[in-house]
Amino acid sequence: MAERPEDLNLPNAVITRIIKEALPDGVNISKEARSAISRAASVFVLYATSCANNFAMKGKRKTLNASDVLSAMEEMEFQRFVTPLKEALEAYRREQKGKKEASEQKKKDKDKKTDSEEQDKSRDEDNDEDEERLEEEEQNEEEEVDN
Repeated sequence: MAERPEDLNLPNAVITRIIKEALPDGVNISKEARSAISRAASVFVLYATSCANNFAMKGKRKTLNASDVLSAMEEMEFQRFVTPLKEALEAYRREQKGKKEASEQKKKDKDKKTDSEEQDKSRDEDNDEDEERLEEEEQNEEEEVDN
């Protein structure tokens, strides 16, 4: 757990980036205002986490999941954020599924390539053995002819 309340604040770089993305070009924000927004955002995150944790505990779970967070948003009377959050969650899940499928396909392709290379190597070794056997037989035949 955090030793000081400041340890619970969100990183300033993240807050600054979010603020800049939200404001029109040419609008500046004072350091004091940025600090206030940072503290407010940190308090919001802690409160949302606490509410979500209550839902997890009611479900006799120790791990928070997306439904806990969505329920917490409703309990905190932020219903208007629930639909956009659900949409963002679905988009995230689709993206992760696509990445997983791409990774699995890449692994399958790699395995096929490895199998193909192993088969080629095995064929080469078999051919080498056949050639060696033929050479030995030819030498034996030559020796027999010489004798």
